Amino acid sequence: MEYKLIVKNELETIEFAQNMESEKFPNMVICLNGELGSGKTVFTKAFASAMEIKENVTSPTFSIIKEYDGELSLYHMDVYRLNGNCDGIGVEEYFDKGGIVIIEWADTIKDLLPKERIDINFLVTGEDKRTISIRAYGRKYEELCEAIL
Repeated sequence: MEYKLIVKNELETIEFAQNMESEKFPNMVICLNGELGSGKTVFTKAFASAMEIKENVTSPTFSIIKEYDGELSLYHMDVYRLNGNCDGIGVEEYFDKGGIVIIEWADTIKDLLPKERIDINFLVTGEDKRTISIRAYGRKYEELCEAIL
């Protein structure tokens, strides 16, 4: 199932992330896509803040995976630099660790992603405006979308 959301500013992106966090569940996988500066890291920071993670959340561009402790663990991945080659990284191991996985540039590792997940694509449509396309794969993710959209 696919949904669309238009946000007019960063605050509305933050609100969207907070709403999604309110419906989180263990082993949740959120796949983020969109060009540089489109809102992927803004979304992740807001989601982490809503999880009461106190650490400064930054994009793990060079470390690939950052782990944060909160009410559930948050595993934040940026797979852009891998160019689709995740050999030896163990990305798939995080999908069943009981936390939340957020993957930036997820479309570069499509073959490794679990069948049940949520894909969020950020499209820049103005200086601050974004069109967010959300695709839910699996019943839990469809229910999540119905609850927040």
